[in-house]
Amino acid sequence: MRLSEASWPDVEGRAPLVVVGLGSVEQHGRHLPLTTDTAVAVAVAEAVVPELAGAVLAPALAYGASGEHEDFPGTISIGTEALGALLVEYGRSVGRWAGRLLIVNGHGGNTDALRTAVPLLRAEGRDVGWFPCAVPGADAHAGRTETSLMLHVEPGVVREALAAAGETAPLGELLPRLRAEGVRAVSPDGVLGDPAGASAAEGADLLVGLVDRLLAAAAAWEVDARGRLLG
Repeated sequence: MRLSEASWPDVEGRAPLVVVGLGSVEQHGRHLPLTTDTAVAVAVAEAVVPELAGAVLAPALAYGASGEHEDFPGTISIGTEALGALLVEYGRSVGRWAGRLLIVNGHGGNTDALRTAVPLLRAEGRDVGWFPCAVPGADAHAGRTETSLMLHVEPGVVREALAAAGETAPLGELLPRLRAEGVRAVSPDGVLGDPAGASAAEGADLLVGLVDRLLAAAAAWEVDARGRLLG
């Protein structure tokens, strides 16, 4: 079931698991759309809902904390504090009729808000957990990983002719500058990685891996102190 297509009697008395994608509106280089993180989170959420008993898909939360990208036009960030408050109120409202809430996060910059909001909701007695759309060994931003995922999920919006390598140093080395100066100071085109070699086939495999990991985590439903599903 999709809440976007349901009316209230469809939900009444069910106490479902609500699955919602959380993304961002932020630059992803010259070749990927501003809504890349939301598109990936929604693709994962859409894929897991049919496999989870009693689950319903909620419309995505499309804005996040993207302050490090605000030097690029098109980026819209609501910041960590506002995002945290939104997540708390969202969880409280959903908790009035849902049995459980699963937030599928597509943007790393949302993590601080999730780590604050979800434990608070759980302390209030609401069964909430979040899961990151993280790929082991992935490049940091708008590189091969995200480009492959988008070539699979929304190929029509990828401008392959504009794809070019950005700053390819390991993220750990870049973090001090990213935090102090923002992404544009480190990579003028906004890419942290290299999209060369990206393909829809690789994106399909990456999506399957994300979905499988989330399904296993959701089945176990073990939540750590930061509100994240283990797995």
